[in-house]
Amino acid sequence: MAADFPEPRWAVPGFFAEGVSLLAGPPKVGKSWLSLGLGLDVAAGRPAFGSIEVEPGPVLYLALEDTPRRLKTRMGKLLAGRDAPKTLTLVTEFPPLPQGGADALDHWLTQNPGARLVVIDVFAKVRGNSAPGTAAYDADYAAIGHIKQVADRHSVATILVHHVRKMASDDFLAEVSGTNGLAGAADATLVLKRSRGKADGVLHITGRDVDENEHALEFQPDTGSWLLLDGPASDHTLDDTRAQILAHVRAHPGSKPVEISDATGLKRDNTRRTCARMAADGQLVANLGAYTAPLGQPDRT
Repeated sequence: MAADFPEPRWAVPGFFAEGVSLLAGPPKVGKSWLSLGLGLDVAAGRPAFGSIEVEPGPVLYLALEDTPRRLKTRMGKLLAGRDAPKTLTLVTEFPPLPQGGADALDHWLTQNPGARLVVIDVFAKVRGNSAPGTAAYDADYAAIGHIKQVADRHSVATILVHHVRKMASDDFLAEVSGTNGLAGAADATLVLKRSRGKADGVLHITGRDVDENEHALEFQPDTGSWLLLDGPASDHTLDDTRAQILAHVRAHPGSKPVEISDATGLKRDNTRRTCARMAADGQLVANLGAYTAPLGQPDRT
């Protein structure tokens, strides 16, 4: 208890801390655009997600599913005319972690002591084969362990890009492809999911050094960038009617449907039915015909 431990080093405060973070999502959701954009931003010291200040430093990006031509095209779009940061190292081929990859990574980090971020896209390309007879959970846990030992030794944030199962689940951790050994060994798990409403995606986060949270993101097709949207994710994933109702109730707790209808211009019957459905879905709290926002949703007045 008398020991003085330094605070965790963050590549992107609130999102990616030192250690291993598993970034999962369905195919073509935009994981590679997101991770490459983060690599460029951290290397150059530009705000991540368009708004989060980061400390610049060397970045290693293993683009193991990209050809150099495709990687150049993506970088050109993300850079939008800016020079590529000289502290970004790009690799398109890398040995499996158990067969020399972990040593190669350790060597690069030793040569770049100020490194802020390592991105491996995708993890399946470097995890290597398990020992014969190893249980699936133990194999997954050990696969993360190879990279975690190196990440912890150098106190560097390491992102492993991964996939999710085809079957959806209410628990986003259950959607990560593989056994619970992957999420159990990783320091943090993030799942990027497509969304409805105004957001293009929601990034769900849980981990040892990060608070469990979800963030609404908007994808910019012209630049390939993911931008963080203000406020709770629910503000951007509701349809317009629910969003209007929730905004009014936040500003006027205890409002009744007729009051909400008069203030927003929504039809009274539709407002009444929608309020009831939102209460059933946990988006509002009903009390004697009046509604308030659930605890934990900030009053944005």
